[in-house]
Amino acid sequence: MAKPVAETVARHLVATGQLIDEDPAEALAHALAARRLASRISAVREAVGLAAYHAGEWQTAIAELRTYHRMSGLQSHLAVLADCERALGRPERAIDLFRGADREKLDPAVATELLIVAAGARGDLGQKDAAVAMLQVPELTSETAEPWTARLRYAYADALLAVGRRDEAREWFSRAADVDTESETDAAERLLELDGVVIEGDEEDEESAEEIASGPGAPGAVPARPDADLGGDAEPTDEDTDGRQDDSETADERRDEVAATAVPTDDPVDAKPVKPVEDEPVEDEAPAGDDTGAATGGGSPAVTGESDTAQR
Repeated sequence: MAKPVAETVARHLVATGQLIDEDPAEALAHALAARRLASRISAVREAVGLAAYHAGEWQTAIAELRTYHRMSGLQSHLAVLADCERALGRPERAIDLFRGADREKLDPAVATELLIVAAGARGDLGQKDAAVAMLQVPELTSETAEPWTARLRYAYADALLAVGRRDEAREWFSRAADVDTESETDAAERLLELDGVVIEGDEEDEESAEEIASGPGAPGAVPARPDADLGGDAEPTDEDTDGRQDDSETADERRDEVAATAVPTDDPVDAKPVKPVEDEPVEDEAPAGDDTGAATGGGSPAVTGESDTAQR
């Protein structure tokens, strides 16, 4: 691509990485602006998908991450896709994603997160004993603490509590808290709750335990990071020199245009205007009636852009 356009895309990707945790909506606007200019670059589609997930735009996240997987040949965001399906009220599709995944070829962190989401989907379907059984994997009792160990033990404790096994749940919340050095869960607080200790004045406690556990998709419930660091120097290639314009203007594209005009840059491009590369149509890869490609998600028609938990 032309250097000025490439630099603009890179700035949008950097902004996406910097804002994705603090202001997901603004991060998504930047990612969509980058997609309008560079829709054929896989890292751009990944950025849109992850930003959409953090912003609670579940359908957009599904479409973009599936496109990223197809373009890159990777399957690194299956857990995020499954959590989006749960948030849309389709837990059957989340379970199908889990069943269809080749877990031996997945990164252990991705495989573990996918397992946690699938177990949560079982709980959504009222199959709470099955959720407990799913989480009884060797990694649960491993003496070596991995980055995902605390989340796995927390999910197991929460599943035990859901079936009334309170004493066992307390033990596993304790074991989760022991290895949760990064405070990724509220295991310590849940442990105090089970002991009858009430902590007042903590605004974060207003969020329900179900939201923190394993979704369905409180935005960002599944740790989701790009395969390439969005905060680094993104360098789009010449691969995106001729896009095709979508026949119908979508709401995302309108947000793109707003973002592209509203984002200030410290390093403006040449005085000669650069004609932006127009976006290719975004394929809808998650039709509501498709039962075959839904590996871990559920299977009811899409509802609103919020998860059941968020509505509560």
